[in-house]
Amino acid sequence: MRNRVGVLGSGIVGRVLADGFLKHGYQVMVGTRQPGNLRDWLKEGGENASLGSFEEAARFGDVVVLAVKGSAAEFVLDLAGAANLHEKTVIDTCNPISSDAPDNGVLRYFTPQNSSLMEQLQAKYTRIHFVKAFNSVGNAIMVNPKLKGGTPTMFICGNSDKAKEEVAGILTQFGWETADMGGVEAARPIEMLAVLWCIPGLLEHQWGHAFKLIRS
Repeated sequence: MRNRVGVLGSGIVGRVLADGFLKHGYQVMVGTRQPGNLRDWLKEGGENASLGSFEEAARFGDVVVLAVKGSAAEFVLDLAGAANLHEKTVIDTCNPISSDAPDNGVLRYFTPQNSSLMEQLQAKYTRIHFVKAFNSVGNAIMVNPKLKGGTPTMFICGNSDKAKEEVAGILTQFGWETADMGGVEAARPIEMLAVLWCIPGLLEHQWGHAFKLIRS
């Protein structure tokens, strides 16, 4: 298995996933424009942890994680350099959350109903193998969650079967079962799952839940 991961983004999601990869023996470089904020993370991460620019992290990773605000996704990918990501698996954790306030606990998105952020990214960066994952659960339980209902389900999609297989392997390590929903078009409902997931949190301050697909 390829073991070099570049993480684009140093917010809480990026740091949590970076820690998850370190926990499972990967070499991780976090791409950031604010390296000073990650001195403690770098020290705690040990010899397998490093910091760089977005471009350096994109070049470093065999697999790359995109973990930024949805509104910044294209900007960060441009800074990373599309050529550094060509033919690589990019795990897209982003949601197209609008700056407008939620409506009674329901997030607002800036994408049209019959579109998704990942479709827009895939259309622009055609040689990158995007796989949607980690967008419909909170950062506190992204890595090896322990839930009363058993192993939760991570819904993924993307146009590359090979890339999805690679991400499914990572998800298994991270304590998830994987449900492959097909091509990039499935990012529409998968991104909307984040809206549903957030309602109990925004209305009742309950964030410790995840989805599970139950089959007959």
